[in-house]
Amino acid sequence: MQQPNRLVQAIVPARSPARIEYVRVENYRALKTVELKELTPLTVLLGPNGSGKSTVFDVFSFLAECFQYGLRHAWDRRGKARELKTRGGVGPIVFELKYRERPTLPVITYHLAIDEGGRGPLVKEEWLQWRRGSTGKPFRFMEYREGQGRAVSGEMPDIEDRRVEIPLRSPDLIAVNTLGQFAEHPRVAALREFITDWYVSYLSIEETRGQPEAGPHERLSRTGDNLANVIQYLKEQHPNRLERIFAQLRQRVPRLERVDAELMPDGRLLLQIKDAPFEQPVLSRFTSDGTLKMLSYLVVLYDPEPPQFIGIEEPENYLHPRLLPELAEECRAASERTQLLVTTHSPFFLNSIRPEEVRVLYRDEHGYTQVVRAADIPGIPDFMKAGASLGHLWLEGRFGLGDPLTNAGP
Repeated sequence: MQQPNRLVQAIVPARSPARIEYVRVENYRALKTVELKELTPLTVLLGPNGSGKSTVFDVFSFLAECFQYGLRHAWDRRGKARELKTRGGVGPIVFELKYRERPTLPVITYHLAIDEGGRGPLVKEEWLQWRRGSTGKPFRFMEYREGQGRAVSGEMPDIEDRRVEIPLRSPDLIAVNTLGQFAEHPRVAALREFITDWYVSYLSIEETRGQPEAGPHERLSRTGDNLANVIQYLKEQHPNRLERIFAQLRQRVPRLERVDAELMPDGRLLLQIKDAPFEQPVLSRFTSDGTLKMLSYLVVLYDPEPPQFIGIEEPENYLHPRLLPELAEECRAASERTQLLVTTHSPFFLNSIRPEEVRVLYRDEHGYTQVVRAADIPGIPDFMKAGASLGHLWLEGRFGLGDPLTNAGP
């Protein structure tokens, strides 16, 4: 396994980021009942086409959209209950996650249950729970049903604190998103800020070639259509960080000299790539797909103030296989400052990943997604101790499941 790049190692977190430790999903498409336990700062989803990787990925995108744009937007955009609820499933769609704001704080459990009502989606049940102290009894400091509920205010809500009834305007409003806007609910506000900050990438190479209106943007959009704006921002506000990105890009793209976001007379930005042997730069629309994709990933991973959660789907597309182990190590280094979820089909990317970081997905005989941690597959830990690489074990069929040539199951 290659050593993490020194430039990446130099980027250390100002403080420990929030961490998701557990996720449970019920009745969401092929995820009839799925649990992701003991999540690590870098988690990789592995499995054949149709196994449910993209659906798990979309869980995080759905929640982020609910908090950023509202439940109805996220619900309707995905086809409402008809397309979202598990075929043959009974009851609401349920999301439950356990996370820590910081290592010194207790685990907080967030539970959200959504169903279709007579006028659209509604929040059937929503609550926040934690336990003060190692032996204390868990208690809910926020609890809502269809827009009606109560919450405990204060920095460190306790079981004896008074719960105040705070009705919401509509049953399709998410209580954490509403109450989290008020200073008297700091724990609720922290969760709202956490989920709203998630970055789930649906990078489109064609979008990165566009010519957006000029103006600095601090963060890359989900599709990458503002790549030139982010380059402009980094050039103006974080030139040293931009140079680090270019240094990494030059190691992977032969003879690349620099990337510029030039202001055009009509007020738009033009992204240009300068090759060392030539005087004139190459316009982004004529630049290779792999160069733009690697640049986009580096911009996300080297973000001066990264999102608290980053999702990347199939990073191997358009990239040379030999670049993937280094990209995996950069993801690992970035996980010191954020939490990453990556889906992949690449054994080259997988070779730099640890068994406890991998979740293997497959569909059972009923068509529902099942999840197994690679470290829990018999024989895999022993192979790894003997010096085997995880990607090679997967290609050789040593996992015993998640193989498209054996009907994907165990």
